[in-house]
Amino acid sequence: MSLIVMKFGGTSVGDIDRIKNAAAKVAAELHRGNKVAVVVSAMAGSTDQLISYCRSISARYDQREHDAVVSTGEQVSSGLMALALQQRGLNARSWQGWQVGMHTDATHGKARILNIEAKDLRESLDRGEVGVVAGFQGISDEGRITTLGRGGSDTSAVALAVALKADRCDIYTDVDGVYTTDPRICDRARKMKRVSYEEMLELASLGAKVLQVRSVEMAMRFRMPVQVLSTFANEIGSDLPGTLVAEGNEKMEENPVTGIAHTRDEAQITLTGIADKPGIAAKIFVPLAHAGINVDMIVQTASSNGVTDLSFTVGKTDFDRAIKVLTDEKPSIAYKELLSHKNVTKISLVGIGMRNHVGVAATMFETLAAKGINILVIETSEINTSVLIDDEYTELALRSLHTAYGLDTPEA
Repeated sequence: MSLIVMKFGGTSVGDIDRIKNAAAKVAAELHRGNKVAVVVSAMAGSTDQLISYCRSISARYDQREHDAVVSTGEQVSSGLMALALQQRGLNARSWQGWQVGMHTDATHGKARILNIEAKDLRESLDRGEVGVVAGFQGISDEGRITTLGRGGSDTSAVALAVALKADRCDIYTDVDGVYTTDPRICDRARKMKRVSYEEMLELASLGAKVLQVRSVEMAMRFRMPVQVLSTFANEIGSDLPGTLVAEGNEKMEENPVTGIAHTRDEAQITLTGIADKPGIAAKIFVPLAHAGINVDMIVQTASSNGVTDLSFTVGKTDFDRAIKVLTDEKPSIAYKELLSHKNVTKISLVGIGMRNHVGVAATMFETLAAKGINILVIETSEINTSVLIDDEYTELALRSLHTAYGLDTPEA
């Protein structure tokens, strides 16, 4: 007998028929003799609707009351899931975040989980009940409902699995696993049977939107196996039909590149003619940090006559604010010109095998050069190499690199 946490995303519980379909998968796991706790997101679209209600009252709403409103989406879906399980003759009940002791800090809208008591839920599971937990929500020390931010139900599920000492956390969604690259762009992309925590964390942070980054961080920290699989396929999690995110193994290092991620969510900013002297970088990046703007890729050109150019990327949602901050700081920075480029894509190679293989980056550069694709910025780490290119070359770059690294070949 295994203890499994099954998480169903918004599309998986998007209407009553889909809730019934998810309930059937829960029932199938129970019939295998497993204990099951379920975590659900709000029905697809309902969180956006609840947010719009808050904004229609005031653009500067009380974030605490906002959390009280938007958390109700998961309350509805957890109750409906419990009803669907009861209709199948199963002993099920719903639990809200505060009822399972999902304690968070007081950062409303993007709270972080501090600990989960889960004592009552664990006793309920031991009695043969199915616990259906509302994801995305918790409770602060002040006794206020908090929410975990977009995709927070993934983090709720992994955290609950850790607290319950579950054998596995299955994340049911509208895709059947993690692919070597975006299958909507590259028709040769293939589903991976297994990916390491480190690789999944890199892929998630670099544009692969299958799992929330925080959920992968938690899974890696506590070594909790997580499986990504489709709600709409016939198999259930115990058949291991999806992609298992777990410890690495030697086979993963045979090919240095496990997957290729991309994101169009960044924009490039270049400051020309700045003084090449100590403290100039601080004059640029400290004001941006104070404005809550995260900077990603950074490259500085070689100094010439005591001046240099500095390029970096920011999220497109922060682009206008970043331009304003840098314009306001121009007297202090004393740059010659501010250039910007919004139509860019970040392409990232990810793989544990990159630690021990030489020439990985060289192959990337040669492949892009052969296709006439200019590289704007380069960034590397131990297990990833990223480049910034013009957005118009995104599809060509992904397909070419997927072939260059042998990812077109079906997994053995």
